[in-house]
Amino acid sequence: MNQHRIVVLGAGYAGAYVAGTLARRLSPEDVEITVVNAEPDFVQRLRLHQLAAGQEIDAPKLTDVFAGTGVRLRLARVTAVDPERRIVAVADAAGGGEIGYDTLVHALGSHGDDRGVPGVAEHAFDVAARPSALRLRERLDGLGEGGQVVVVGDGLTGIETATEIAECRPGLSVALVARGELGARLSAAARDHLRRACERLGIAVWEHTEVEAVEAGRVLCADGTVLASDATVWTAGFVVGPLATAAGLEVTDSGRIVVDRTMRSLSHPNVYAVGDSAYAVADNGLPLPMSCASAGYTGMQATAAIVGHLTGREIPNTKLEYVGNHISLGRRDAILQMVDAEGRAKPKYMGGRKASRIKAGILRMSLWTTSHPTFGLPRRKHRLTTEPAASYPSSASSPSSPSSPSSAGTAVA
Repeated sequence: MNQHRIVVLGAGYAGAYVAGTLARRLSPEDVEITVVNAEPDFVQRLRLHQLAAGQEIDAPKLTDVFAGTGVRLRLARVTAVDPERRIVAVADAAGGGEIGYDTLVHALGSHGDDRGVPGVAEHAFDVAARPSALRLRERLDGLGEGGQVVVVGDGLTGIETATEIAECRPGLSVALVARGELGARLSAAARDHLRRACERLGIAVWEHTEVEAVEAGRVLCADGTVLASDATVWTAGFVVGPLATAAGLEVTDSGRIVVDRTMRSLSHPNVYAVGDSAYAVADNGLPLPMSCASAGYTGMQATAAIVGHLTGREIPNTKLEYVGNHISLGRRDAILQMVDAEGRAKPKYMGGRKASRIKAGILRMSLWTTSHPTFGLPRRKHRLTTEPAASYPSSASSPSSPSSPSSAGTAVA
């Protein structure tokens, strides 16, 4: 029996977990697991606003993360997915190539959405990836006393970025632009806490303000307001890259892959999506938001489904829930806002140093569990029950997938 080829695209929180867990639960005699990632390090996306503000954050080498698991690591950028031929095209320093798969896990995450606003791509910075966060950091390093920073977007990323920069770099003037009311998704008490934090940090808040263009030294608003800016940070939403759409998978308008309860693509059953890449409906009937917590839940469900399909075991429904938001307000303050079954903020919240310590603990735990993807899992590696390639029907009549192994990767042992 040929080895069943599992290819995981992306080694963020969701991808690293799925790859490591599958390696621990499935026999290496039956499966070959390859992770494709453009960066050699694990990126703590939850802390990129800290990196941009000037702090150092851990970035474990992926070779260390997957050491001893048998997972093959291919450092390359994914350029295309062909679900009919079951191959992934990649580009790297050597020119690239193709990787064949029998099961594909799409875990490439999301990137900043410029919403079609003129000038964002040319003049704005973001904290959606490590390279872009480092570019913002370099820009901030070059600003003198009184330099002006404008953060556009009052979601979790925007709030955390604005407060982090204001705390780490008190010599800069920071403004936060909100399309609606600041902290609209929070309870009234939590919104008051957020406003006090912005006042304490000297952040100027512009509410109910729509940005219509970004220029080299200023931000133009729809109501005629012009904000001078030496560094504009764009955090007004996220979208998934175009790979899944180009491949013909069923996706949403934002590019997220539409999946069933087990994270399996509705249009291509040998493709799974996890993390920000997946459009998954939570147990409360609402779509899971893009978040680290969602990455964990979708990753656990996809892993259970893949193991079940390949070994003939019953596939459990793991939890898919959205319980709340945890927002850092610098290093010594935070807001923990729980939500009800409908995703609405509960009246009570936790704020201040206690909430900050809890958030710091969550970040440490997320890093540790990602850096040790097989810790605590059963050592028994399940054998596949049937010819693996036959367990997934093709999405269309097409030639057989390539027989060449994913040998372009390096086995991490």
